[in-house]
Formats: sequence, C-alpha cells, structure tokens
Amino acid sequence: MQKIISSQVLRETVIATVESQQVTDIHTHLFSPDFGGLLLWGVDELITYHYLIAEVFRSADVSYEEFWAMAKTEQADLIWQTLFIQNSPVSESCRGVVTTLKELGLDLASRDLRSYREYFACQKVEEFIDIVFDVARVKSVVMTNDPFDPMEQPIWLADRKGDPRFRSALRIDPLLNDYAEVGCDKLSGFGYETDLDLSKKSLSEIRRFLSDWIGRMKPNYMAVSLPPEFKYPENSSRGKVIKECILPISLEYNVPFALMIGVTRAVNPELRMAGDGVAKADLSCLENLLSENPKNKFLTTLLSRENQHELCVIGRKFPNLMIFGCWWFMNNPSLVDEITRERLELLGLSMIPQHSDARILDQLIYKWKHSRQIISKVLVDKYQDLLDSGWLITQDEIGRDVEALLGGNFEKFLQN
Repeated sequence: MQKIISSQVLRETVIATVESQQVTDIHTHLFSPDFGGLLLWGVDELITYHYLIAEVFRSADVSYEEFWAMAKTEQADLIWQTLFIQNSPVSESCRGVVTTLKELGLDLASRDLRSYREYFACQKVEEFIDIVFDVARVKSVVMTNDPFDPMEQPIWLADRKGDPRFRSALRIDPLLNDYAEVGCDKLSGFGYETDLDLSKKSLSEIRRFLSDWIGRMKPNYMAVSLPPEFKYPENSSRGKVIKECILPISLEYNVPFALMIGVTRAVNPELRMAGDGVAKADLSCLENLLSENPKNKFLTTLLSRENQHELCVIGRKFPNLMIFGCWWFMNNPSLVDEITRERLELLGLSMIPQHSDARILDQLIYKWKHSRQIISKVLVDKYQDLLDSGWLITQDEIGRDVEALLGGNFEKFLQN
C-alpha cells in the first residue's frame, strides 16, 4: 500500500526526496578531463569567476588595466580580501564560494585562502570530478561544445571518447550571430564550400557541416545564445540559416534546437567576459518558430525577468517547447523562487526548473545545493495547497514528480 503523506511530514518528505534525487544538469560550460585546460576547477577559478570579477570593481580601488595585468592568484587574493574579508560575502556569487568550501569539508572559520589552495593542490582532477558529482548529487552534465573553437575542435576530430557523464551539445553561435565575420571563413577553412551570399550550394554545405558534427558529437541539442533584438522570420543571414539549415537538420536528426535569448554583448568591454548585459526580448520570434515548425523540438530559456511570464504562456500553447532553467542573471534565489512558482502554476510539472550554467566544476556543488533548497520550498507549498484542498498525495507520487523535474522531463523530451 502506498504511503499517504500528511501535512506534518510533508516538508521533511519533500526535502529528503529533492536532496536525494540525482540530477541531469542540462546546460553547463564544463568539460570532461580529455579536454585538458578547458576544464576549470579549484578555488582560484571559483573566486575569479566572472560574476565576482564584475562585483570586485564596485568595491576595490583597482583599475581594469591593473586587474587584468595580475596573475590569477593575485586576482583571487584581491577578490577574497575585498569581497570576503573587508565585506560580508552576501551576494549569490560570493555565497556560492562559501557553500562550496563548506560542502567540501573545508574550515570556513579560518578564512584562510592559502589552506584552501593546499586542499585543491592535493586533488587529482579525475578523482575530484567524482567528489564533486557525489557531493552535488549530479548524474550527468551537458557541456557546451563549439566546433569552431581551435582548442576544442582537434579533440573531437581525434574521435573523443571521454567520460560518459559529460554529454555534448552542439553550439552554433558563429553560424547564426557571426556568419559574415567568422562562420563563412571558418567553414571554408574546414573544407566546406560556403559563400557570403548563402547560395544553394552554401546552404547545402552548412547542412553537411551540421550533419557531420551531429554524427561526430552526438549532441543532446543544438544551441545558440541570441540577442534581445532577435526576430524570426528575419531577413538576414541568421534568419536564412535557421530556416534552411538549422530547422531541417534538427527535424531530420531529432535534435532539439535550444534558444537562449536576451544577452546584450559587451555592455562594458573593459570587464571582458563579465561585461555582458541583459534586455527584454520580443517573443514573437519564438511563437513564429513554434507555430511554423510543429514537428520540431525547441528548448528555451530567457535572460530577462520581464519575459518569464510570457514564456510560460507560450509554453502552454506549444507542446513542442520545453522551458528550462533560470539562466545567468536569473539564477538568484529570489528570482528562482518566483519563476519556479510561476512555471508550476502555469505549466504544472512539464518543465525543467533549473540548470547550473556552471563554468567551473566546483560550482555544481553550490548551484545545485541552492537550487534544491528553493525547489523543495516551492514544492512543499504547492503540495500543501493540494492537501488543503482535500487531495491526497503519496510518497511515491512525490518521488515521481521530483524525478521528472530534475532529469526525467529532459530525457523524455529528447526521446520523443
């Protein structure tokens, strides 16, 4: 007989279920060890994450030129002293470092960066991956793989095998956002006969390129990060490549097209990677893609808070859309809480509440620790609403729901 959950034990049951569930992290910027230096890990990488770099310039008396001339350890020393010692580390980015160190068993009371460095210096990367995955309770992660990257491409051409926990995603930004400046020349250099005019031959070659790399990578999806002014249909090289290449190949190989919309690049170029911004997008582009291509599958996440409600409403109209995660600037507890509630209220369980977007391996620990806390809190409230209405809930049903949210929905969407 299934165990009925009462209000008295609801909270502890939900928390235990969410905490124990192994996660499939559907979007990261991590790499498996066979990619060498592209896999970032360790305390200095954590502290010099671009979120903290942007934050330190608000408090430290240092110029951009002085900061970028520093070695990474010097940058980490400055950030640690400024944001963790001279100020309490209350921002989500700083708190993330604190959570990670605590979950790894390090002594937070000491505030001794040198001792933290000694801990990481004693780790071997393959063994540390096991530690992180175990602590974070992550089953697998989806990488962001760019065939145009000169550091990454040779590893794929050498028939990469790698750690199966690190799954691939085919990133196609140069094809869509920089075709004239980057995509065309690089494709020609790779042996594909392309031209700036996007002739029939060129479009055929782009499709061949995509087919070749889908065969090589076996990606979970094709992905692109798009500016808020993106439109579809669009009288541009981007619009033409999407219509004539991305969509037919996505359908042919049953590989979803993931659109990440809302980033404004280089709002402050002096900050380098930390200098990007956000703006509200016109989501008619997404509605048009979905309605014109009902047999294609789309994954979408948006960067602006102002777009989130509209995205949920669009999701209600198009079952070929899977909404996922709280991306980048949205990955703050107050916003994750709000957005998760909104999605459950409008979409039920048919969405993916979170991904980590981790760039440093260790970040899996804090991003999933913090996300699980919020997801648990929201689910407790929603289940309590059901109990108050007279609907009985079993422990098995809670387990089913949590498994769907933290991995099952993604796997089912890929397979359908």
